[in-house]
Amino acid sequence: HAYSTKEESSARPIGRYPVPNKKDMPYDIVELMEEVEMKTGFLPNVFKAMSHRPAEFRAFFAYYNAIMNKDTGRLSKADKELIIVATSVVNRCTYCVVAHGALHRIYSKQPALADQVTVNWKLADLSDRELAMLEFALAVCKAENITEEHFQKLEAHGFDREDAWDIGMISAFFAMSNRIAHYIDLRPNKEFYTMGRVPQKKKEE
Repeated sequence: HAYSTKEESSARPIGRYPVPNKKDMPYDIVELMEEVEMKTGFLPNVFKAMSHRPAEFRAFFAYYNAIMNKDTGRLSKADKELIIVATSVVNRCTYCVVAHGALHRIYSKQPALADQVTVNWKLADLSDRELAMLEFALAVCKAENITEEHFQKLEAHGFDREDAWDIGMISAFFAMSNRIAHYIDLRPNKEFYTMGRVPQKKKEE
């Protein structure tokens, strides 16, 4: 089938730029899209939007995988998603707040925390460790002067310098991602809004 800039159930396009017809996309990009769609049950709109520029699509998702799917360091998948939510709020990125809020709910099994962080991270039900992590991430997001004190606060909660790099890099990468989503007017898939909010009913034997 051909990917379209419009959702079947909505007249609003997913973004400002046209999505290429599937038959016109490079094979490796189609293969990745089909793999993601099969795994998640739907294709997140960011894949469709970035396919407008194949070379940039490859670079974008290669870097995403390098920082989000690395198996070293002390950041859990839920930690990483929480960083994205908190920093994307500052950058006013609806797509990333909604999409990564959904992923945080899935990984953390906490249906309310991402919503709390979206409204006011300082009043959210966060651990001291999570507060320190988000404080550093937001300092990077807001381009504050980063001092040794920032690193010392992280170290007090078990994060070393490599973990600080990971936190900072996620914040920085998604600052770019937020800006891309902003100018192309990228819309979240409707599936993201309900993911992880209510436990799925187990199928009867």
